[in-house]
Order: sequence, then C-alpha cells, then structure tokens
Amino acid sequence: MAVTGVVLLGFVIVHMLGNLQIYLGPEKLDAYSAMLHQAPLLLWAARVVLLASVILHVTAAVQLSIRNRKARPVRYTKKQNVGSSYASRTMMWSGPIVFAFVVYHLLHFTVGSAHPEFRDGAVYRNVVLGFQQRPVAIAYIVAMVMLGMHLYHGAWSMFHSVGVSHPRYSAILRQLAALISAAIVIGNVSIPVSVLAGWVK
Repeated sequence: MAVTGVVLLGFVIVHMLGNLQIYLGPEKLDAYSAMLHQAPLLLWAARVVLLASVILHVTAAVQLSIRNRKARPVRYTKKQNVGSSYASRTMMWSGPIVFAFVVYHLLHFTVGSAHPEFRDGAVYRNVVLGFQQRPVAIAYIVAMVMLGMHLYHGAWSMFHSVGVSHPRYSAILRQLAALISAAIVIGNVSIPVSVLAGWVK
C-alpha cells in the first residue's frame, strides 16, 4: 500500500507541475504535451506502471479493510474516534471517489469522449473549454479536495508503513504530509478557478 502510494503520489506531483504550465500560455502547454507523446514507449511504460500501481493499491486497500473487519467481527456498542482525523476515517470513501474522478478525467481530457469540443493535441484549448462549464469545474474542485484528504492521511501513514517513524520527528512528518497535500490541492484547484474567473482564457 505504501510503496504504490509513493508511486502514485510522485505521479500526481509531476502531473500537477506539467498542468501548471497552462499559466505560461497555450504554446508551452501544448508543446509539453507533444513532448510527452514523442516517446510512445516511455509513455506507455509509465502508463503500465501507473495502472499496476492503481490495481495493487486498490487490492491492498480491500485486503486491509477485510482484515480490519475480521479482527473485530462484533461492532462497538459505542465508538469514539480518539486520535483519528477526518481524513483517516473517510479513506474508504475518498479512495473510490478519487478513482471515479480519474476515470472521468481520462475520458474528459485524454480520450475526449466526455468533452463537448475535444480537439486532439490542443491541450490548452481543451482545458479552458472544459473548465468553462461550471458543473465540470466544480466537480474537479470537489475531487481535488477529496484527493487532498486522501493524500494527507496516505502520506502520513506511508511514513509509518515504511518505518520512518519516531516521536522526535513525527510532528514534522505530519506537517510535511499536510504541506504536500495542500500544495497539490491548491495547484490543481487554481486551474479551474482561474478559468472560471477569466484569468486564463
């Protein structure tokens, strides 16, 4: 779970940095997209690694959930959430929501079947026209908030899972997880917000 989480977190960061080139203008963003497609073998290798990571991540999540339920077959009479965050308690909800969003995102901006005016290779144009639809932009913003919560708890748990845990710097690691997830949410949300506000046209 932790290892595949690292792979997926790395992709999310790189993907966001690539998308933020929209602020440099259409030429830069479209050139970045074209550059990625100039090496199809590397592109498909990355896609295979990502797909395998998603499958293994989801499988691990299901297995851990089943193990947790078997460990306590009888429910608590009264359950109090002590020491757990809202993000940790909603992991089993935010995960499927983020997965559904990823499927829609691919259909929207990669395949184009969910985009009303998709044009292959015109990434800047597709993004602007896509986010000019208010319901779509709002859906992306909500999905990014859910992704941020998922990443916050996931990154924090990852440090413990791989053995990077010590009372001396646990607080720093928690702050680092919060900082990473907040930066990803702000960076990604800024794009639909900028389009809706008319800053990116």
